[in-house]
Parts: sequence; C-alpha cells; structure tokens
Amino acid sequence: MLATRTGADRRRSSCAWLVGVVKDTPFSLNRWREVVALGFAAVEDIVYLGLGLLLAVTAGALLFVAFKNFATVLVQRSLTGQAVAVLDQILLILLVIELLYTVQVSFREHGLLAEPFLVVALIAVIRRVLILTAEVPKLPEAGEAPFRHALLELGLLTVMIVVLVGSLIAMQKQAKDQPRKHEL
Repeated sequence: MLATRTGADRRRSSCAWLVGVVKDTPFSLNRWREVVALGFAAVEDIVYLGLGLLLAVTAGALLFVAFKNFATVLVQRSLTGQAVAVLDQILLILLVIELLYTVQVSFREHGLLAEPFLVVALIAVIRRVLILTAEVPKLPEAGEAPFRHALLELGLLTVMIVVLVGSLIAMQKQAKDQPRKHEL
C-alpha cells in the first residue's frame, strides 16, 4: 500500500531540501542575510535621497516666497508690522534646512544622531514662542482663559528651550570628552 503524504509532510521535506541546498552551497545563510541587509540599506538610501530632494525643493520654494514677501514688506514700508511674520518664515526655512541636514547625516552614517533632532526641536519651539508672543497683545481682548492658556504655553515652551539647550550642551560636552577616553 502507498502511504499518502500530507501537506505538512510535503512542507517538511521541501524545507529540509532548502536547508540542505543552503548548507551544501557556498551561498550560506549568513550570505543570504548579507544580501538582504544590503537590499534594505539600498532601500533606505533611496528613501533618504527622496526625502532629501523633497526637503531641498521645499526649502528653495520657501526661500523664494520669503524673498518675495520681504521685498513686498520693504516696498510697502511695513517692516515693523510684519517683522514677526518675516522672522517666522526665516525660522521655517531654517527648520527645513535642519531637517535636510538630519537626512544627510542619517544617509551618510546609516543611523540616527540625536543632536540634529534637538536643533530642529529647538527651532520649532522658538518659532512657536515667537508666534505666541506676537499674539500676546491681542489676548486680553479674547478673554481671561485664552490669556492664561497662552501664558501657560509660554512657560512650558520656556522650560522646553532650557531642556533642549541643556541637552545640546551635554551632548557637545560628551562629544568633546569622548576622544580623551579613547586616547587612554
């Protein structure tokens, strides 16, 4: 009588065959892992390249708009009234450029470094403080609750700035001390 093979038996035998082939060839499991890792690294590089291009185009467009708006403000002689808006646009461009730098470092190092993200966060917090302080004169008219919320937000943003700057200083100190430890 012929014994019928089940699906599980067929899968086991095909897996055993595959393991046998991989074991018996110079193209071992470690080599497969290397090939897969190289494939993932290539995909990562392509994504970083795309992100970098998008950020570069965005920064260029923002710079063009900022120059156009600045020229309009100068022609209309309304720089004092629009100074916060102009500075906000400049900080937005800096934010995008710092993100581009972060992508560049990640592309080059194939890893994430914390320092560029802290700089991006610091710029974003400063932007928000700038916008919020520009709105403070209008807040008493809006009522007590919006005024308190704005003051609370300013306080929290101030704490965030202190923490981010402290983190950046600590990271820079650690980076300066790092070579000395290796020299010993």
